[in-house]
Amino acid sequence: MIESRNGRKVVITGVGVVAPCGTGAEAFWSGLATPPEPAVIRRVTDFNPERWGLSRVEARRVDRFAQFGLAAAAQALVDAGLLSDVTAAGPLSGVDPERAGTLIGSGIGGSLMWEEQAYRRLERGDRLVSPLTVPMVMPNAASAAVSLRWDLRGPCETVSTACATGTHAIASAARWVAAGRADVVVAGGAEAALSDTNVAGYANMRALSSTGVSRPFDVDRDGFCVAEGAAVVVLEEAGHAAARGARAYTRIAGTGSTADAHHLTVPAPGGRGALACMRAALADAGLSPADVTHVNAHGTSTVLNDATEAQAIRELFRSPGPAVSAIKGVTGHAQGAAGAMEAVAVALAYELRTLPPTMGTSTVDPAFKIDVVLEPRPWEPAAAISNSF
Repeated sequence: MIESRNGRKVVITGVGVVAPCGTGAEAFWSGLATPPEPAVIRRVTDFNPERWGLSRVEARRVDRFAQFGLAAAAQALVDAGLLSDVTAAGPLSGVDPERAGTLIGSGIGGSLMWEEQAYRRLERGDRLVSPLTVPMVMPNAASAAVSLRWDLRGPCETVSTACATGTHAIASAARWVAAGRADVVVAGGAEAALSDTNVAGYANMRALSSTGVSRPFDVDRDGFCVAEGAAVVVLEEAGHAAARGARAYTRIAGTGSTADAHHLTVPAPGGRGALACMRAALADAGLSPADVTHVNAHGTSTVLNDATEAQAIRELFRSPGPAVSAIKGVTGHAQGAAGAMEAVAVALAYELRTLPPTMGTSTVDPAFKIDVVLEPRPWEPAAAISNSF
């Protein structure tokens, strides 16, 4: 990475995920190849905070999105060999707490708590509003909860950039490690924003699928399916990881971030912003388009996003181009957690040498001319890009 100090390299040593298609890396990966039931709202149906070491009292003081973040972080820390058990709390094994950071983003934050307390205030008055409302609804609640639980005393921050939040969080955390601000960072995204108001807003925006089927890049795509969940990775300086014998899924070689500066919800014509962002990531990594063999696409299943993203991929990589997967056909669009879920999918693709399929898609729009992966595909790991727009 361009901003690396003294050649510091950043690797992923642990992953954790809470998703509608499965909680835990193994269930999540299996779920990515399992056709989901049609549902415009995709919830995590089997979540119990006590499974992750939260008492009932603690769970009442943490919004659902932060509970998801804690659960995904616990998995990732155990996977990285820094924690003995997902229910354990306290300092991590073999880590200087002053050199351990937290960066878990959320696009919306504690909207469930906010809506609940707003109803309570209207029905029962000001005095019945919980004094914990503000700390529970703040978007940095997940980062704070993770930092407190495992005594992580390095940088503790949050980003909130809508659908790109999870990716931005991991990218920013990677820069902390590369620049020497931390040796270990717990990074990702968490979202549980399926409140009545938010869902109504998405519906009135006409962004949701009318059929409850997400079809990324399909000729019949008609919108996304809104979801909740969280995903977290442990980022570690490569030498630090090697010294303790940790397994590395892959290296984060570079990142890119741009703005369309075009419209609040509509992508710039021709995929201008997406193209610039991918070019920036490649330049940061010191790679050329020819080096890339896989793109984990944003792939929302909306008419405009998929068209502009496909155009940007085709222009940058030319024909035949890299293999393109889009996992939102299974996971739904988990908003601030989406990019982090996709980062976990990429890490697992390196580990398992397989690309996940683009579920829900049967006929790729012939105008796109990109190689969309429709079935699990063997992959010889090389450079990959994970997009969030």
